[in-house]
Amino acid sequence: MIIEAAARVDERVPRSLAEHAYQRLVHMITRLEILAGAPLVEKTLTEELGIGRTPVREALQRLAAEGLICHLPHRGMFVCEFSPKDVQYLFEFRGLIEGNMARLAGRRASDEDVEELAEIHGYLIEAKKDGDVDRYVTQLRWFYEVQARAAENTYIIETVPRMFNLHLWLWFYLAKQTGGWQDLASADLEMTKGVVDALRGRLDEYAELVVKLYVSRRHQEIEPYL
Repeated sequence: MIIEAAARVDERVPRSLAEHAYQRLVHMITRLEILAGAPLVEKTLTEELGIGRTPVREALQRLAAEGLICHLPHRGMFVCEFSPKDVQYLFEFRGLIEGNMARLAGRRASDEDVEELAEIHGYLIEAKKDGDVDRYVTQLRWFYEVQARAAENTYIIETVPRMFNLHLWLWFYLAKQTGGWQDLASADLEMTKGVVDALRGRLDEYAELVVKLYVSRRHQEIEPYL
């Protein structure tokens, strides 16, 4: 099971220069290698990433649409800064979208979907045990994407991957404030196990509750640091 999950990670490679630029920038921004408020200059990024200007521009436009990058007229592109109110709105939105995603998955997920989510949960445990944050984050992203697919709602499928990057930025921000990611991962694993158990039992309302409680608690954890 774990080997199969690892194989899936290897298949998730960039298929274009724009995708490669996008993934590199997501990594740098969410892991706070580029700080909130920092300017993003195309020429500088092309040199740092070793990628042409057009792919970098496409990646920046995509990140702007997701809300990680802000475009200020006559000033250029910057990594977005999030006020406490912005974060509140994001968590409110996450509770609505992710809660409904879990509830719909509880009704519509196939047995194969449920077992895939269970595999990923196992892989998350292994990544946490190994202290491999990159592998952990990759699998957490996959858990969300499979759950969205299982919900069988086009709008959720489109929204959740975009929203995950904002979640990831806050995840690393909180990890930096609290001194590590392992405790955050423990809370994630409680959520992923709860979702898998709920989906196996076709307990759609319980799946929704598990996710909404997780989102609410994560908001409460981050509030003192904003």
